[in-house]
Amino acid sequence: MKAVSATAAVRHLLDTGAVRPGDTLLDSSSGIYAYALALACHRYGMRCHIIGSTTVDHTLRTQLAVLGAEFEQMDPSDDLKLDQKRRVARIHEILAAHPEYHWMRQYHDDIHYLGYRAVADRIHEETGTGPLTVVGGVGSGASTGALARRLREHSPGVGLIGVQPFGSVTFGSEHVPDPDIIIAGIGSSIPFANVDHTLYDTLHWLGFGTALAGSVDLLRRYAVFAGLSTGAAYLTARWERNRDPGRTFLFIAADTGHRYTDSVFARHRTAQPADSLAPRTVATLDDLAHPWSRMNWNRAPAPAPVATRERRTR
Repeated sequence: MKAVSATAAVRHLLDTGAVRPGDTLLDSSSGIYAYALALACHRYGMRCHIIGSTTVDHTLRTQLAVLGAEFEQMDPSDDLKLDQKRRVARIHEILAAHPEYHWMRQYHDDIHYLGYRAVADRIHEETGTGPLTVVGGVGSGASTGALARRLREHSPGVGLIGVQPFGSVTFGSEHVPDPDIIIAGIGSSIPFANVDHTLYDTLHWLGFGTALAGSVDLLRRYAVFAGLSTGAAYLTARWERNRDPGRTFLFIAADTGHRYTDSVFARHRTAQPADSLAPRTVATLDDLAHPWSRMNWNRAPAPAPVATRERRTR
């Protein structure tokens, strides 16, 4: 999915003279962006250097190698915060040794919004002017944020629902860890500048087991083989659609299911029926709890860190 974002970003850098063909573009990724940037670099004659998360699998590593990308993977870790810190530290080491490299900063540079404008225009053409809500996982924030901004230029009433894992600082759930696993590609242990919190109307937080149920149901019901972030977005959109049937809900399927074959789809017999699952709506971030929580965000700004919220309540 991020191919449109990475391609437009690289094209913009070339057009503005920020980089030239043959230069090295560097960034960190949990998988999808790595492949997208490698494709863009291959297209425009750039070199690509990726610092990858522990979640990057053999299939993706092979694809990156074929595309000529240099890939470094972090040591195995179940700790998202540690994994991200290691990747950022390695980026800084490389830049110190190679200041001529261009750091793409997918999580912080809003050039990654550019490519989604054309996608939003196509969505508008196909969905018309009726009530519409976009549902998607929030990682870097570029896909959901860019689509909502552009669609609201056509129709100001377009809604936006963000999907998060527990344990993420992005929308204030870092105090509720998920004991099972990280949902790759969404959430973060560090703030991302590309996330514009004031765009979101509603937030959903889903645990691993709930997202697993969504991914399995999506494959069984519609033959769509997609990853955990997609399963979480699908389950969210499905529930919201049942609550408001007069509205169109468009959910973003950001990733395929290949890297989840063993950890998710091989466990399909343990998946709860999608029809039996529903979120618990909460009024404050302090009330967030597994397995699935929902909150009216009302386009509020970024939340205060947990420590700050705790001091305020004393």
